[in-house]
Parts: sequence; C-alpha cells; structure tokens
Amino acid sequence: MFRSGPMRASLVALCVVLLAVSGGCRSNREKAAKKVTPDGLYSKAHKALENYDFNGAIKSYEQLTARFPFTDEARQARLDLIYAYYRAGEGESATDAAETFIRENPTHPRVDYAWYVKGLVDFEHTPNAIEHLFRADLSKRPPSTARKAFAAFKTVVEQYPKSEYAHDALQRMVYLRDRLANYEVHVARYYLKRGAYIAAAQRAKGAVEQYDGAPAVREALEIMIECYDKLNLQPLAAQTRQVYAANYSSDVRTSQADVKKPWWRIW
Repeated sequence: MFRSGPMRASLVALCVVLLAVSGGCRSNREKAAKKVTPDGLYSKAHKALENYDFNGAIKSYEQLTARFPFTDEARQARLDLIYAYYRAGEGESATDAAETFIRENPTHPRVDYAWYVKGLVDFEHTPNAIEHLFRADLSKRPPSTARKAFAAFKTVVEQYPKSEYAHDALQRMVYLRDRLANYEVHVARYYLKRGAYIAAAQRAKGAVEQYDGAPAVREALEIMIECYDKLNLQPLAAQTRQVYAANYSSDVRTSQADVKKPWWRIW
C-alpha cells in the first residue's frame, strides 16, 4: 500500500506532468500532420527516388495518394510509383499500379510509360543470360509472360509511335517474336511427329500469321506443306508452296521486300 502524505502528493504531481507532456506531444504531432502538404510529400518522395531509396519513395508516395488522392501531385505520384515498385523489385505491385493508372488515366500524356513498364515486368520473366549460357532449350518453355510482354510493347509501338519508349519496345518485340514463333513451331513439330496433322498445321499457320519475319516461320511453312500433303489437301499445299517459294527460293530473294511489308512497320 502507498503511504499517504508527501509521497502520495509527489505521485499525483508526476502523473499530472506525464499527462501534460503526453498531451503536448500529441498536440505537436497533430500540428505537424496539419503542416504536411501534397507538394511537401511529393518533394520528399521524389528526393528519395533520386537517391535510389526506392522503399522510402514508395512509403511517401503511398502516403500522398492516400491522404490527398485528388490532387495533381497524387496523380503524378501514381505514375512515379510504377517506376519505384519496378526498381524495388516489386513486379506485381508495379503491374497493378500500371494497370490502375492506364484504367483511370487513358488519355494521360504519359500513359505510354505505364504500358512500357508493364511490358518490362513481364519481359524480365523471360529467360536470362544464365539460362542462355547453360543452353536451356527455350523453345520448349511455355512463354505465357512473353505473350503478355509482347502485347504491352505492341500497344506502345502501335498506339504511341512517337513515344520515347517506342524504339526500345520494338527491339524487345523482335526478341519476343522470335521466341514465341520458336515455341509455336516446337508444338507443331510435336503434333507432326505423332500424326496429328490438323493440329500441327493449325499451330504452324498461327506462327506464320502472328510472327511473320521470325526465322522459325520457314520451318512452320514446311510443316504446313507436309501436313497438307498428308491430309491430301492439295490446294492448300500448293498455296503454301507458293508462299514458301516467294520468300525463301533463291531466285526471288532479291524481291522479298516487295512481297510483303515487314511485320514491324506498323506506322
């Protein structure tokens, strides 16, 4: 039991002081919170981004978009967040942020950047240099993320041809086109070896139509010809032979440019 007298009075005084200090701290925090502005938060986040403190930038950007969602700074923050998530290695968050920005700001002058980063995230899920070094057979690997990356880069190239990211997106499309074509031909070859000629022809035809210009297209045409011969579809076989001759016979190679516009020349 506490003794009465001076000790009790001292305890009461101490409690009063603690309550006053606590109230003062809370008051100071509330005042500091009121002083926070969208511009101040954005400046803090952008400074962190420039200093490669991506996690710090993400924290400030998220605070800005949560507290001041309808400001111009918040709109820019949502765009910057895409980059911050990407550089922080948070691919899923970067994709979600990009898709949200595209959906909410379809006419924004920087929406091409959102599409570009969306493609980058999926592109970086494709095989890297280490896998190439150990000679992994990439044609046998289902390229689901490659298709998504190809579609995102294609949007940049087709819808925003003057974008500063269009050239790089196009170069990445060439790589992805070749890989996707290789996979389609791998599957067509699989069906062909098992006598599934209709499935093989359809898969090879898809490679020709979707990935024109890829090296694997030549083999795709050869598979189509063999399948049509096996199925006794002579008109289709003859038509495919004509396409093959027009693109790969030595006597007409010099006029290939006149046969068909290059697949990538879409503007």
